[in-house]
Amino acid sequence: MANHLDSFFGAMADPTRRAVIERLVGGPAPVSELHAPHDMALPSFLKHLRKLESAGLIRSEKQGRVRMVHIEAAPLAEAEHWLARQRRLWEEQTDRLESFAKSLDVASKKD
Repeated sequence: MANHLDSFFGAMADPTRRAVIERLVGGPAPVSELHAPHDMALPSFLKHLRKLESAGLIRSEKQGRVRMVHIEAAPLAEAEHWLARQRRLWEEQTDRLESFAKSLDVASKKD
């Protein structure tokens, strides 16, 4: 699982790749549509798509003369699960810290 998360977060570290994922949440799109809002050469943009594909976040398929790109939900769900677990752990930590701080406050008022 750690390897998948490393790939996921590595791929998502770039704003161009995050924008592609955000766009694909709305449905599949041709490479030309994904590339249009980005001010970069197509070969550079294709490197971003390859990074996303190697992380398992997208898949592409040729439909006639058009290459369509689709989002893959499994890696997103895996990362979401990991983040939810981390959130629970941190919330438990802050709850314990809050309880400890309150106990100190109560103890200092008794003195």
